[in-house]
Amino acid sequence: MKRRNFIRKTALTSMGTIIGAEIVFAHVMPQGYVPLALQDPDPFKLFGKNKEMVVLNDRPWNIEAQAHLLNEKITSNQNMFIRNNGKIPENIDVKNWTITFDGESVKAPKTYTLEELKSKFKHHTYQLTLECGGNGRSEFDPPAKGNQWTVGAVSCATWTGVRLRDVLADVGIKENAVYIGYHAADLHLSGDPDKEPISRGAPMAKALQDETLLAFKMNGEDIPLAHGYPLRLIAGGWPASVSGKWLTGISVRDKVHDGTKMTGSAYRVPCEPVAPGEKVKDEDMCIIESMPVKSLITYPKTGAQIKEGKSLKINGHAWAGELDVAKMEYSIDFGSSWTTCDLQAPANRLAWQHFSANISFPKKGYYEVWARATDSRNNSQPMVLPGWNPKGYLNNACHRIAVKVK
Repeated sequence: MKRRNFIRKTALTSMGTIIGAEIVFAHVMPQGYVPLALQDPDPFKLFGKNKEMVVLNDRPWNIEAQAHLLNEKITSNQNMFIRNNGKIPENIDVKNWTITFDGESVKAPKTYTLEELKSKFKHHTYQLTLECGGNGRSEFDPPAKGNQWTVGAVSCATWTGVRLRDVLADVGIKENAVYIGYHAADLHLSGDPDKEPISRGAPMAKALQDETLLAFKMNGEDIPLAHGYPLRLIAGGWPASVSGKWLTGISVRDKVHDGTKMTGSAYRVPCEPVAPGEKVKDEDMCIIESMPVKSLITYPKTGAQIKEGKSLKINGHAWAGELDVAKMEYSIDFGSSWTTCDLQAPANRLAWQHFSANISFPKKGYYEVWARATDSRNNSQPMVLPGWNPKGYLNNACHRIAVKVK
């Protein structure tokens, strides 16, 4: 009894030290209770994020960057958005981590350890763009349900892993294979171990692309926990929900995968345009595949001020799902005229492209700089919000920043 009391007193003293004040009524606090001051983790410390990131949700964690935080050419962990559907796994045992391949279209189920994947198959590294399908949702009117992302749910890090197609060849798949679906170790918010928070996938054509990886490194280091450690599927250019984190399984299906958030209206848009606010039947919704052409001004911040007679340098990134960006332009007269930017080629297929321009302004006053990308099939970003959809997906309207010339 004395020992238990000593441990309890020591624990209470430690809690008070962390909080920075004495817990006044500690003697009547229920045993095992954790004070509120210690229950709300600091997400910036917890995930190693820049304190300018914006927390949209903490159950599950959803955190976005601001445009200026994405100025780096290769997105670092501190500036990378987090999009979760369930609870992040705890107590990960890397040495015993496995991934199982099963489904109607495998010749026989097969399981690999993480070390077997790393040692048996050739490693590949690509810089790949991942964007949440709901990036830009906050602009939709009428509002769409879900996390109200602005512009910062996009990233382009360097990912290292093994090609999914090489592993599938080793597993052995049947000719009737149509789709893959992933399974992961994250826990449903309800705590029910029989419920998957998310289990999405992609057609075989996407699964078999060179750049579709079972990744175990991000920017040359182990993938951070919040981004899928120790193993993640990476399918650049498609909604980031296809790039499942904390992978424990891949099912090779003889039909379109029907896992959690693959059916109904999840990650789907109306197959035909609809009026704002109109209800759409599930059967009239189509799965999002390649993301649309889009761009982001990452320097300077909106609200920049310059002196009259000085030029303003802007730079940013542009991407177009499975396609390349063919042209990048800016406008300072609300889209009445457009001027071409310098545009770099991507580091590899499915990586974003960097653009820059030096802008001169005719006189003092308020301006907006608008950015517009055009893809290799001549699709350009709309100047304002594109067609409405019930879930607020695929907003690729022109990004713009405010500038004052003084």
